[in-house]
Amino acid sequence: MVDTEIKKRDIRKVKSAEIKAFLVENGEKAFRVKQINEWLWKKSAQSFEDMTNLSKGTRQLLDDHFFFSPITINTKQQSNDGTIKSTFKLHDEHLVEGVLIPVPSEPRMTACVSSQVGCSLTCTFCATGKMDRIRNLDPAEIYDQVVAIHNQAEKYFDNPLTNIVYMGMGEPLLNYANVLKSIEYITSPEGLGMSPRRITVSTAGIAKMIKKLGDDEVKFNLALSLHAANDVKRNQIMPINESNTLEALREALKYYFQKTKNPVTYEYIAFNKFNDSLKDAEELYQFCKHLPCKVNIIEYNPIEDAEFTKSEGDRLDKFSEYLRKKGVNVHVRRSRGKDIDAACGQLANKDHAESEIKD
Repeated sequence: MVDTEIKKRDIRKVKSAEIKAFLVENGEKAFRVKQINEWLWKKSAQSFEDMTNLSKGTRQLLDDHFFFSPITINTKQQSNDGTIKSTFKLHDEHLVEGVLIPVPSEPRMTACVSSQVGCSLTCTFCATGKMDRIRNLDPAEIYDQVVAIHNQAEKYFDNPLTNIVYMGMGEPLLNYANVLKSIEYITSPEGLGMSPRRITVSTAGIAKMIKKLGDDEVKFNLALSLHAANDVKRNQIMPINESNTLEALREALKYYFQKTKNPVTYEYIAFNKFNDSLKDAEELYQFCKHLPCKVNIIEYNPIEDAEFTKSEGDRLDKFSEYLRKKGVNVHVRRSRGKDIDAACGQLANKDHAESEIKD
């Protein structure tokens, strides 16, 4: 007996050329693929019924052969400062987190999105680093986070999303192809049309992949989570540094800048009496003086079972002032969303049901 059951495929994992060929083989016009892609990536459709400029017959044909696997919001919590953290459920029941970060008195709305389920880098100060890396997110799963957070920005703050940072769970450069494909969907005129200059990808430092960003001449921004400009200290808190030393990263960043002309952002979490002395500031200056950059000094957000505490105010002030006097473009970032574990380094799918938003 011949098995005639149709094996459906996820429509957002099928290349346009394949969809076009499928349409033609089934008596549809080839131009329908453009309409379908517009629904998928510009209008963010999550079902074939949404595709109202296609005939019922065409929609049924698509539904017979393809399916959607959109992410869903499992829980969402709102901080006292307005920050919203969402736990997103994926089609296989795994969870990732994303954050909407509003800026007071500005129409600036930033989405912090995840690129992996868990993380393999085991940074000692990061809650996600204490999880196993389960799998990479596909481009549509990253795209869906952006759409969901954009919808929250409009619903709760009456403003659209203005910026995206790939600083959530996971190491983006270890999911390179999917991250870049998601950015294509987000920035393309056929997609969400956001400027790549509004997007920042943050890495713990994978030298060869930073060079690949240069070879690909990317237009989005790059941030390096540095946190120490001394190999001994950086090895202690970021094991990735053992195979991607500061010297290797410096050379990769020079190459990246030569290829893209994009300045680099250094993210630097200040830990009390670990990396916040004037000697540490001088080491940071020596590392970052080689190419145009800015330094974001970040207030540490404590996590369970971590040995660090945040830098005390006077130490942080002296540290940042030292760099400014050296001509470094420095910003001290006060963390937002700490009360719901939504701040930098705190994403780990912890349950705080008591603070969930009630729609």
